[in-house]
Amino acid sequence: MLPSSPRFTGLASGRSLRPLPAFAIAACLAAALLGGCKKGDGDAQAKDADKGPDAIPVEVAAVARRPVAASYSGTAPLEARGESQVVAKTSGVALQVLAQEGQAVRAGQVLVRIDRARPALQAVQAEAQVRKLEANYSRARTLAAQKMVSANDLDQLKYDLENARAVWNMARLELSYTDVVAPISGTIASRSIKPGNFVQINTPIFRIVDNSRLEATLNVPERDLETLKAGLPVALQVDALPGKSFAGKVDRIAPVVDSGSGTFRVVCAFDGGGLLQPGMFGRIRIDYDQRANALVIPRTALLDDEDDPAVFVARGGKAARVPVKLGYMDGEWAEVLSGLKQGEQVVTAGKVALREGSAVQVLGAQPAKVATKAAPKTDAKQ
Repeated sequence: MLPSSPRFTGLASGRSLRPLPAFAIAACLAAALLGGCKKGDGDAQAKDADKGPDAIPVEVAAVARRPVAASYSGTAPLEARGESQVVAKTSGVALQVLAQEGQAVRAGQVLVRIDRARPALQAVQAEAQVRKLEANYSRARTLAAQKMVSANDLDQLKYDLENARAVWNMARLELSYTDVVAPISGTIASRSIKPGNFVQINTPIFRIVDNSRLEATLNVPERDLETLKAGLPVALQVDALPGKSFAGKVDRIAPVVDSGSGTFRVVCAFDGGGLLQPGMFGRIRIDYDQRANALVIPRTALLDDEDDPAVFVARGGKAARVPVKLGYMDGEWAEVLSGLKQGEQVVTAGKVALREGSAVQVLGAQPAKVATKAAPKTDAKQ
């Protein structure tokens, strides 16, 4: 049992031991900790140096072959090829309205009947005048043969008769205008008249559209004047009918280029009478060339440099920037004319963080194994 006195008796020498001061104990502990920390930091740095930089995760796609098409795309509203405003050619009260909106009509069909009492009386009056002058002219010719009527009087009767006939024809034409007819075949798109309304001359009362043929007009840059020709196939998609595609063709092409806009007009034709209606907004694609076995990559693999197109290729766990020469662009695909070979892996996602020679880890692939140094053996006795 140790004595309670602050002085201890040495077992061997018998000398008394004094306790170490507090500052000395703290200095010893700090030195020990500092040595341990330096040793730990050195080990961590050695491990980091052995491990190297972290690989950047990327997604890749293989360079492959598939058909591609060269095309021109644009947008335009659909218009009816045939459209007409029906106007009244005479004035009067509309007694009958024989067509409604949405009704199909044929050319020459009566749409409105206008009160014809007044023009009918005018036609009868003009006819009576013609009959009177015909009788006078017939008698004058007989008297002229007997030298009882001068040639001047006979000519005057002849001209009066021709004028009366013209007035009669005009009256009959005015009478025919009381039946308002459809100028073209189609569908009534709008109606602005009701029975009993007073119709003014030259007033539009119907609008007829021919939905059997629809057209869309594109304003195409002049550089495509030689590539686009009449008869080329056209694919149409409309916002009102998502997921549906309609086939058509290039109907006609304007032979001149507008000097102000530098464009020329291309008219595409589509069969109507079904789901397509005038006024729909269409997205149009005209295919003017095709290649059945083109070398292609996803367009997402292209770097954002239009003047110098390039891609990153994953080779041996490293990223290599490869310039490429491009051909046709077909939707999400880009044709590669030179720079790549079939089967090479181009980076499609994660390329923003890449540089030449960057370490890459392809997502979905087996991660590369990192070699580590064996830890030194320690003596159990120490």
